[in-house]
Amino acid sequence: MRRRELLAAIGAGSVGGVAGCAGLGPTASGNGDDRESDAETGGGAEAGGAETGGDEGASAEWPTGTYADYGTTTVTVSDSDGEAKGSVTAAVADTRDKRFLGLSDAESLTEDGGMLFVYDAPRESLTYVMREMDFGIDIVYADGEGEIVEIHNAPEPGPGEDGEEQRYPGSGQYVLEVPYEWTDRHDVEVGDSLQFEL
Repeated sequence: MRRRELLAAIGAGSVGGVAGCAGLGPTASGNGDDRESDAETGGGAEAGGAETGGDEGASAEWPTGTYADYGTTTVTVSDSDGEAKGSVTAAVADTRDKRFLGLSDAESLTEDGGMLFVYDAPRESLTYVMREMDFGIDIVYADGEGEIVEIHNAPEPGPGEDGEEQRYPGSGQYVLEVPYEWTDRHDVEVGDSLQFEL
């Protein structure tokens, strides 16, 4: 299956980083792994897939397979008034290896599933690609306070494509990957925030 790759773009004196989707300020209980040096080539997570559309609710289990042992957190997207727009159960990619793998081993993602990429500090510039992904996802970058700073709808690579050319830049401390066009279905916008506990 295909998967996205997190490539850190090294700018003049700045290391690439992921902006995330942490809500009204994520609560971290010390994941401790932010040892990235220089640029990081990581597998971005991929969301989207088999189940798209609809509201959150009971669906197939997530995470499963390769991700069954990952820690999880509920990530809720809220508007500036604190009103929830939607939530997902996210597998937490909080180490370099997990961030590199991303969702590339996933065959699909449930409508209420996702992956949250966590960095120890905000990054200036990261680029996620759709390397070897079999389904599309939305890529949501958020800063250290959880405010969404960039949203990309990343479609599945076409036949014969490996997804390497599909590049989605952003910055921040967290990246949330959810099913393709999930952010559209839930009216998620830049300026909204993500809430979760680690």
